[in-house]
Amino acid sequence: MTTTPERIAHFPTSLRERSSLRRLGADVPALLVEPEGPAPAPVFLWLHGRTVSKELDSARYTRLLRAGVGVCALDLPGHGEREDPALQAPDALADLLAAALGELDGVLDDLRRVAWVDAARLAIGGMSAGGMVALRRLGDPHPFRCAAVEATAGDFARVDEPRFAAARRRGLDPLDHLDAWRPTPLLAMHSEADAVVPVAAIRGLVDALRARGKGPVELVTWPETGAPQEHLGFGRLAGEARQRLVAFLAEHLLPR
Repeated sequence: MTTTPERIAHFPTSLRERSSLRRLGADVPALLVEPEGPAPAPVFLWLHGRTVSKELDSARYTRLLRAGVGVCALDLPGHGEREDPALQAPDALADLLAAALGELDGVLDDLRRVAWVDAARLAIGGMSAGGMVALRRLGDPHPFRCAAVEATAGDFARVDEPRFAAARRRGLDPLDHLDAWRPTPLLAMHSEADAVVPVAAIRGLVDALRARGKGPVELVTWPETGAPQEHLGFGRLAGEARQRLVAFLAEHLLPR
């Protein structure tokens, strides 16, 4: 099922011409970006943060398509094409994470049927709430070669907020699923001054993964970036962050 092209009208022409809006799995709105280069191609499954949509950050998608990495960006439940303010509320974190996790396998099944997708070269990642979904998914059997997350939490006990405690009680804390976590290359990026998700919430997971030999794991942090609340993107360092992401995915997904 295709949707209206107005949602991607703001994309630069080079990106818009290689983008399509689809529904995957259980009617999940998805943005597919077919990369430049030979097919089948690797794909980065990307999950945005709370209160935004899959169409955010066209610069990220442009860099990836030029590098030869495709994108499948999803609207989180209650966001974008299926907006529901109740699921965008901070206190709805546990419901949001659980709903998003429940959709991923159906999305992957449909993604594997896309003609230009190489199902053997998949990666997953996300920002903030989307990153939490990605990290929790890695605690179960999965098809991903690598993962990359930004401004997110993998050790919920390091965030002293009731919404994270509620998510822990529902089995959504990635740190609680390390026994089943197989070694998977992981890139995590964070501002040390993040006022929404403290850097300790990702550092705790990174330290645990390294201690258990579940890596390789790379944690990149900056003292401050100038982004709003040091959480919404990486401010003046956004270009550097995108460059690091593309280099990481190219290393693990593209032929050498």
